[in-house]
Amino acid sequence: MRLVVGQGSCGVAAGAGKTYAAIKALMNENDTFELGSTGCIGMCFLEPIIDVYEGDELVKRLVHVTEDHAAAIVDAVRAGELDRISNLFISDDDASFLEQQTRIALRNCGIIDPTDIGSYKARDGYKALEKVLKTMTPEEVIEEIKVSGLAGRGGAGFPTWFKWNAARQSKGEEKYLICNADEGDPGAFMDRAVIESDPHTLIEGMLIGAYAIGASEAIVYVRAEYPLAIINLNNAISQARAEGIIGKNIMGTDFSCEFRYMAGAGAFVCGEETALIESLEGKRGMPRLKPPFPAAAGYKMKPSNINNVETFANVAWIILNGGDKFAAMGTETSKGTKVFALTGKIKRGGLVEIPMGQTLRHVIFDIGGGIRDDKKIKAVQMGGPSGGCIPEHLLDTVIDYKALGATGAIMGSGGMVVMNEDTCMVGMAKFFLDFTSKESCGKCVHCRIGTKRMLEVLTRIVEGNGREGDVELLEELCISIKDGALCGLGQTAPNPVLTTIRYFRDEYDAHIREKRCPAGECRDLLTFTIDADKCKGCTLCARNCPAAAITGQVKTPHVIDNEKCIKCGQCIKNCKFGAVQVM
Repeated sequence: MRLVVGQGSCGVAAGAGKTYAAIKALMNENDTFELGSTGCIGMCFLEPIIDVYEGDELVKRLVHVTEDHAAAIVDAVRAGELDRISNLFISDDDASFLEQQTRIALRNCGIIDPTDIGSYKARDGYKALEKVLKTMTPEEVIEEIKVSGLAGRGGAGFPTWFKWNAARQSKGEEKYLICNADEGDPGAFMDRAVIESDPHTLIEGMLIGAYAIGASEAIVYVRAEYPLAIINLNNAISQARAEGIIGKNIMGTDFSCEFRYMAGAGAFVCGEETALIESLEGKRGMPRLKPPFPAAAGYKMKPSNINNVETFANVAWIILNGGDKFAAMGTETSKGTKVFALTGKIKRGGLVEIPMGQTLRHVIFDIGGGIRDDKKIKAVQMGGPSGGCIPEHLLDTVIDYKALGATGAIMGSGGMVVMNEDTCMVGMAKFFLDFTSKESCGKCVHCRIGTKRMLEVLTRIVEGNGREGDVELLEELCISIKDGALCGLGQTAPNPVLTTIRYFRDEYDAHIREKRCPAGECRDLLTFTIDADKCKGCTLCARNCPAAAITGQVKTPHVIDNEKCIKCGQCIKNCKFGAVQVM
């Protein structure tokens, strides 16, 4: 028997490291069971997770396992009576989270040991690379990717084969293949999970891509904020090099390719491929004018190809199973599967991989379990700061590039942030504009100044100082920025504002005309009062008010002085009778 503890970032944050250490400390030389580690299975809402294996068969999944459960688990395993810890077994309802998915990019995540190349090889690891190097020409590899219909999973959805072929056809002996692992969308963690949990699938996919375009060096540009991903990637590179998978004459063939990574400083704009290249060259990350495109003049002005982590994570599977099998999934215009980071006001948050063509409603309610606390859904934000807010009445929209684009949102890299009825959509637009304005590199005026002006307008609206004409001003600024910005950051920055105006115009009007936040989120627009009929005069609210804004005698109704009130909500938190009202 083998106990495998999930120790991706989400598991570690939930205490998986302590759980592992507690079990390890209880083991002795007479124990016949083993203790191992894996990455993130994607069920972040259940961490820490321990999988119990008999041989290669998963027999039980234990969830919400803390260090306090260690002794009971060890005793149950020693006795061969797992039912003793049935309180830790995953429920059928939660198990359906994975059962409803189709995993290709995430096929090994949470299953293999990411620190052991042997664990990857046991699941057909590097067989695709061997097939490519020994039986396929670069042109045949590109054709297989073309048949698959694989589009870039970084957000643009550009055909992968086309980019590979353009780099292949570019003249020059010195070419580079680059992985964009600069995942910067708030709420997105797909690429991080793949590198942490299955780094070899990235390496294999990149080496296949390097062979296809004729690159002699492959580089991963990864965020420095992903320390575990960097540790596991560095380890995987060392292991692959030791086995002759990286370096000269790979697998005894004429193909040679070096492999390295660079930790980026965390600038959101470096998700744009030319800004990434600038950073990779040691310069400030700022977009270049295009053309020339990277396929002709990229890193060091040499032909280069850039794809993101998820794109490369699909490549080995496609080569082994055939492009036609990948293309059989999804829709006519969007093939294969897509990974999403399901977050926000959702019951079951984590990583979801599904075939294109399923609906947003299916992902949120069937896989994600619906809205936390059984509240109503208001919207889902797709595509991060570059995306848009899709309202509840459009949740039957199918997930593909064209359908999502028609709503005003984008697929993006895969962030899917769910918002409930208590979310202020004007405040949400302000949140994303605050992010993009700070992340603007400043190279072009439209983005540098335009996003600042938009943020100023949104700020005064949520502070109760909105004016007639502000919405029209926002729309005018949005159009100017989209038309005039140099790169994708500026061109898509207006999307959250445009979609919230399009679908939630009534909330903007309430903020501007009525000085009221319908969701009750904007602090400057809230008024706290105490219902005299419900107040028992217990004094708890007054005693816990940090601003001394509440007065009243014992056993008599209290009163809030709104001139002093700082709207911290402590009175609501401490009132046991529901007497404090917010308007």
